[in-house]
Amino acid sequence: MLRDITIGQYYQAESVIHRLDPRVKVIATFIYIISLFCFNQLSGYIIAAFFFYCIVKLSKVPFKFITRGIKPIIFMLIFTAALNLLWTSGEHVLIQYGFITITSEGVKKMVFMALRLIFLIIGSSLMTLTTTPNQLTDAIENLFKPLNKLKVPVHELAMMMSIALRFIPILVEETDKIMKAQLARGADFESGNIIQRVKNMIPIFIPLFVSAARRASDLALAMDARCYHGGEGRTKMKPLKYKRQDILAYFVMFCYICVIVVTGKILPV
Repeated sequence: MLRDITIGQYYQAESVIHRLDPRVKVIATFIYIISLFCFNQLSGYIIAAFFFYCIVKLSKVPFKFITRGIKPIIFMLIFTAALNLLWTSGEHVLIQYGFITITSEGVKKMVFMALRLIFLIIGSSLMTLTTTPNQLTDAIENLFKPLNKLKVPVHELAMMMSIALRFIPILVEETDKIMKAQLARGADFESGNIIQRVKNMIPIFIPLFVSAARRASDLALAMDARCYHGGEGRTKMKPLKYKRQDILAYFVMFCYICVIVVTGKILPV
């Protein structure tokens, strides 16, 4: 399951989405995520699913590879759906047994919340799969550059975010290696109650934290050896410039927003 985490990984391919300006992909992802929380009807999620399917086809990233990111959150997904199903009150009661009451409003909210989480995860994963960490850093730094006037360390924050994303697949791989090494030594991570299972994870957490601290120290020494002192006075080897395809991508996102707004006004809730 650890290898199913797709956030932070980059999938190399020659596609239109890969060649887009990273600022376009960051803004488009934010718009897509915000739109998911604006839907109050099934038609909106159908449009979002169709739009995402088209983008995946253009990105040339295998759909199975993207959906792998749902597996690690399947428990959280089920738990959230169950809470919305059982704790949402409404007028149309479908099932009532003791203190358990299931309403049609609860079923609707459960389905919508599950769809939101699924689309949020795979949408964010698609952005990182088609954008390198360096491109993502440049995009975030460029988009939030006006905050420099308010003394906000935009470059440092973007660098920290980029390093965190880059460390996700590294730490996942390191955790997998440690777990296999402990299993080879007779460790048991499946038997026992919840408390016992947490205790059994200690031989994994301690080496993982030590390895993460060592990697962080090595990275800091490497950055210091290359005279890194923040973003002040730094220049870009490849400065970001908008092209015709980027303007077209913005137009496509504008059309996506218009379709959602028009559909929301025409179709009933």
